[in-house]
Amino acid sequence: MGLGRVEGGIAQDVRRLRRRGGNFIDTANRYTEGSSERYVGEFIAGDRDKYVVATKYTLFTRRDDPNASGNSRKNMTRSLDASLKRLGTDYIDLYWLHAWDFMTPVDEVLRALDDARARRKDPVYRHFRYTGVDCRAGQYDRRAAGLVAIHRPADTVQSHRADAERDLLPMARTFDIAVTAWSVLGSGVLSGKYNRDTAPPGAPRRTAARPSANLAIAAELQSVAEEAGCTASQAAINWVRAQKGVILPILGARSLEQLQDNLGCLHFALSEEHRVRLNQASAIAWASRMSSWRPMESRLTTGGYGSQIDNHRL
Repeated sequence: MGLGRVEGGIAQDVRRLRRRGGNFIDTANRYTEGSSERYVGEFIAGDRDKYVVATKYTLFTRRDDPNASGNSRKNMTRSLDASLKRLGTDYIDLYWLHAWDFMTPVDEVLRALDDARARRKDPVYRHFRYTGVDCRAGQYDRRAAGLVAIHRPADTVQSHRADAERDLLPMARTFDIAVTAWSVLGSGVLSGKYNRDTAPPGAPRRTAARPSANLAIAAELQSVAEEAGCTASQAAINWVRAQKGVILPILGARSLEQLQDNLGCLHFALSEEHRVRLNQASAIAWASRMSSWRPMESRLTTGGYGSQIDNHRL
């Protein structure tokens, strides 16, 4: 499992993760404007080789600059050098493409990643060892799958469950690619906190909690957790880990208590009956949901410059 963005007590969380056998830390160049990478670099500095460090590129680091965002080879090489400096290391274990910009050709993206990784034998070249692709768009997943079959440029892919069920998991199983699953608790929805009557009046409700179907999944998950003698969060992570293929859920704990609770998923296994109930409760529609991602990703991957780019691929 991986440790995702942690907003407080990261030093203590990293030490606790290490004591429990954890060694994978996932961050990105845009998390907290680069400070996440700097913090990670500080905490692993004395024991670098014992950690698997993943970071990402694509999202803008300067507004109104088309060369400081997106999937292009130019932005990849620029971002890689900047991330290595912030992390204070001469190599990154796993380098992610963070999001598709719906502009750069898929073959350019994957070839650029493969070319950069191929140079790792050069002692003066700052590099990464494995590549990953965050797949969120069906059309890109399918084109990437074809290239993976021929060139195998990606070692792992990342996505959240709505996308994974339709395209990502079948592709990953076919080509024996690992999947790192983010937001495994649905922004906290699957912990059951939005189902409780004890929630403070006027408490903010995450976007993911608004559809009643998500609250229904959380309710079934809570029922399963009570029967299994664990917390809802533990049941959810355990369930994700039990899916077919190589699945690594990324923990996004905001406190040491949450991290300790999440790690409790390692001490039991859900029954087949419980897994079937959760699969049935969470079955998703096969219609594409990607239209809601387009506007947000356009802002993030172009730094506000998108309206001035003539993108003939949309």
